[in-house]
Amino acid sequence: MTQVWLHQPQTVVPAHCYQQQQVGAQMLEWTTDPRDKRLVRMLYRHSGIDTRHSVIPDWGDGFFAFTENATATQPTTRQRNDIYAREASVLAAELGHKILNHNDSFSAKDITHVVTASCTGFFNPGIDYILCRELGLADNTQRFHLGFMGCYAAFPALNMAAQFCRADPDAVVLVMCLELCSLHLQLNGSEDSLLANALFADGAAAAVVAARPPATGHSCRIMDFHSALIPSGVDAMAWSIGDNGFDISLSSYVPKIIGAGIADLTTSLLDRHHLGIQDVHTWAVHPGGKSIIDKVAEGLQLPAAKVAVSRDILRRYGNMSSATILFVLHDILAAAQADHQQLLGAMAFGPGLTAEMALLQVEPGN
Repeated sequence: MTQVWLHQPQTVVPAHCYQQQQVGAQMLEWTTDPRDKRLVRMLYRHSGIDTRHSVIPDWGDGFFAFTENATATQPTTRQRNDIYAREASVLAAELGHKILNHNDSFSAKDITHVVTASCTGFFNPGIDYILCRELGLADNTQRFHLGFMGCYAAFPALNMAAQFCRADPDAVVLVMCLELCSLHLQLNGSEDSLLANALFADGAAAAVVAARPPATGHSCRIMDFHSALIPSGVDAMAWSIGDNGFDISLSSYVPKIIGAGIADLTTSLLDRHHLGIQDVHTWAVHPGGKSIIDKVAEGLQLPAAKVAVSRDILRRYGNMSSATILFVLHDILAAAQADHQQLLGAMAFGPGLTAEMALLQVEPGN
């Protein structure tokens, strides 16, 4: 079977950066119910997040309007999506140029496919088209967009790219995940919204996938992917389109559901390669929240060092949905020792409850 490599991901975030403590204080001002105030204090105190980025100036001050009795007037879905179309276009172009400028193996003329993923907005022609125009890609570049999958979408995108490369070893695929989650902040008093408001942020990440390793530096070979459903969590995480943005269902039981099944799911992937959990050097766990990392580490009996990068990404950026796992992979690969082989396990979770995993081999540089 044709070998396929993931080239070093690159990342971008919006210019507006907010301290989690600052955001929590603002959310408290907008919360009137005493019980909700206690929940907000708890969520922000134990989030594991220090900073988050957003395309919204002042983290909602002006995004929301308030009447004299402190009732919030919230942007409509159309108003939010108009911001998405404008800001996503800017971030996609910035990131597209960045990944080509930092890649010494491929130029724009080498790209044959573009695969994009986003669940936080829609417009057409979309970011896949913008990448072709902004980067000067060939008019016959094949474009594919994965929409509304949620936090796990990077894995289907990378899997699709790997299959293109196995079918055609000359294929070079640009994969981009871009999410503007903060556009769906809602002040409706629901526990799901309070939890989502405390976690989600904006960011984008991209990588090149090809059937040859990087020209310089260490390489990351894609070994395998694994998909699974956890039916007991079908109602625990979901998105729908409402009149005031996208409505999220996000149960506090999600980490427990994931933790209870993660060992069996991981073993299903590793058994195909006659490997055990102890053979994997580092784990890239989607930092959907502090408790998700905790429960995965507990379920797989992992020492703290093996999920340290996931915790650090959560601390610095929050949950950026599908882009987040590529932020984790960026930092793991950037720090990898060029003279050592190491197995890397990666996973993310989303509506369904869906689990997506990948097994990667980091190999010594040239």
